[in-house]
Amino acid sequence: MTHTRWHLAPLAALTLGASTLAQADVSVTRGATDIPDGEANHAQDITIANDQLAFALAVESRPPWGVPRGTLVDLAAVKDGEIDLDRVAFADFIPNNWSAWPNDGKEVEVVEESAERAVIRVSRNFGEAMVTTTYTLEAGSDRVHLETVLDNQGDEPLEAIRSGFTLWPDTGYLFGVPGLGDAKETEASDALTDRMVAYDRDWAFALHAPYFDRINYEGQDMYREHSLKSGESRRFEGWLQVVPEGDLAPVVANEIERKQQDSGEIHGTLRDSDGNAPPNGVVMIEKEGAPYAWTLADDGEFSMSLPAGEYRAYATAEGFANAEPVALEVTDGSERELNFDGMRGPGTLSLDIRGTENDTPRDARLTILEGQQPPVEFLGKQTFFTELDPAGHAELKLAPGDYRLAVNAGAGFTARQQTLEVSLETGEEIDKTVEIERLVEPNDDHWYGADLHHHANVLEGTTPPTTVVRAQLATDLDLTFISDHDSTANHDTFRKLSAERGVPFIPSIEISPSWGHMNPFPIEMNGELEVDPGTDDVQEIVKDAHRLGAEVVPMNHPYNAYGYLSNLGDGKVPGGFTPGFDLLELNAEVDNEPTIAAAHRFWDQGTRLYFTAGTDTHDAWNDLTGRIRMMGHVPGELTPRAFARALKDGHGYATQGPLLFPEKHMFGDSLRLVEDAKGEWTVNATAVNDLAEARLIGQGGEVLATQSLDGTDATLTFEIPGDAKGWVALEVDDADGDTAWTNPLWLERRSKADYLGHDGTNEGGADEEDA
Repeated sequence: MTHTRWHLAPLAALTLGASTLAQADVSVTRGATDIPDGEANHAQDITIANDQLAFALAVESRPPWGVPRGTLVDLAAVKDGEIDLDRVAFADFIPNNWSAWPNDGKEVEVVEESAERAVIRVSRNFGEAMVTTTYTLEAGSDRVHLETVLDNQGDEPLEAIRSGFTLWPDTGYLFGVPGLGDAKETEASDALTDRMVAYDRDWAFALHAPYFDRINYEGQDMYREHSLKSGESRRFEGWLQVVPEGDLAPVVANEIERKQQDSGEIHGTLRDSDGNAPPNGVVMIEKEGAPYAWTLADDGEFSMSLPAGEYRAYATAEGFANAEPVALEVTDGSERELNFDGMRGPGTLSLDIRGTENDTPRDARLTILEGQQPPVEFLGKQTFFTELDPAGHAELKLAPGDYRLAVNAGAGFTARQQTLEVSLETGEEIDKTVEIERLVEPNDDHWYGADLHHHANVLEGTTPPTTVVRAQLATDLDLTFISDHDSTANHDTFRKLSAERGVPFIPSIEISPSWGHMNPFPIEMNGELEVDPGTDDVQEIVKDAHRLGAEVVPMNHPYNAYGYLSNLGDGKVPGGFTPGFDLLELNAEVDNEPTIAAAHRFWDQGTRLYFTAGTDTHDAWNDLTGRIRMMGHVPGELTPRAFARALKDGHGYATQGPLLFPEKHMFGDSLRLVEDAKGEWTVNATAVNDLAEARLIGQGGEVLATQSLDGTDATLTFEIPGDAKGWVALEVDDADGDTAWTNPLWLERRSKADYLGHDGTNEGGADEEDA
């Protein structure tokens, strides 16, 4: 099948500005979007708006993650006639679960344009299939109707693909599909409804997806698994709903209307012990024991419609204890008044985290293990970090009650996790000091750690730079690092914050084509890409990474749907093969076994492609920064480039906890042996949660020897067999099942014949014994 390059059909209509949005009429505008903080900034981009919402399509602007042009990249509420901030990275139809998207054209057509309705159709090819999405916005509506037809026009079937609409916010929080809990990826048999919500205190966007049978990324991707024979197509229908405040009552009302459900109403009041309305009050609704929805209680009053069924409702507010839950049975046309009185307000916990040896302040991550955790994230967090200044200090406003907190200051790596139990009453102020015993000092032996894949608040990253630095210091990392998608916007902030704490900062960028992400580092401060990750060949992208000053170009998550090796094997990488990568990433978010097997295969061939490691954290409150990290050996001054060169030379290892200290033979170096002589390799190991097992690995990933371990410290002395060829490496587990994976120790076996010739004699002279 031959694809032509399609063009943008001409827009025939008027351009309406934000000043007219107080009317319900629909407007269609071509050019850089009026949506504040929007990414659709090309002259050919399109913005569609009414008095409730505005969205923009990147007709020629570059969408994120290498997605083809024609994507919805901006979405905002309209409040009192003014367009609010864009809150999304993108919202699009994904043909197959973030796999590479081979594309060579598009057609964007304004099908209908009037004061009553706008209809925009976007057609793009996905290899030999066609993806046609129609966006419809009606006057006065708070939702965009989505319809996509996926048509397999190729000769081969598309089997077991996962397709559907997505909603990726670039700020705020996620409220996943009710009933599916905190699952990142799961099928949807336990789902209580068919929508997910992105939200904050002053906005909420809902993706309604009645076709879905599974989710990915906590519901940001709403998929259906299906197959399409040659010539077969499938239609998907959904809605993007925009609410101008963080209230799910309109979302539930939309569901009731869309599904034509029987429904009833609840209403009532919230009051504290003084009879006043608590600030930022919320009424939470649970169904079958799972969070289902909530409504805001502005000025202490609320009302909400619910589908017929059984629920529990309780009131809460920022820093307030949850009220006792009330059982509800909602029937068609029923009304129920609920008055929550005597709500109890917050207390204050003041914490100082210090070292046991020298009373030095310690950066720490603080997590509520037991005790009230806010059900709606704009009411408060379950995870906190000590301040950058003063170091080691945190002030927590908590609802009254009993708590058990985890205190993590390098926990699992250089110290054990501590716990703190405390009880708080309304208005009470409590001061506590927690002491951390540091059990190992890697820096004394010139070993340093970094989390080499971390995001801040660009695109779907939701963590401000200040919090990222606090999170990285709290887990006892020695260098800070940032790799936002295709952006260096946070470099200056990271450099300033890191310098204030005397910590080296590694500037990076996650270059994000759909067929393979990469984190070149260190790069020049604020450097900008000259390539387009969505269209350019891999060779040009790697070349541009080096133009930015990169010492190393790592291959991120090589075998997931948007990993280079996975897509290279499927023939989906523009430009195909390049030997330009230096490191293979072990990533906390994926199955690393294929990557480890690939590393062994490379080492078998003598290819010196070494490990890097990172967590790929986007939300430092809900994901643990540094839970996998790369340790590098830098004998001299610790600088970002010296650290990168150490990893490029193989002088490092990836770890989830155990720390390793080779005595003589460094990872990445060579051990010279005579012919089939045995060798010996000694490495000291420490695991603060106790050691469990060490394995000597050889060619093909074969386990050559195993040692069972206990206690926190051990000296590992492995005999290298005489028939071991090429390389050996170590894997060390601790008692919690966390592992360290080393780069190889290369084996160079030499013989007399190698020095003198094939017969091992000096031609024309005496042999060695006669000399």
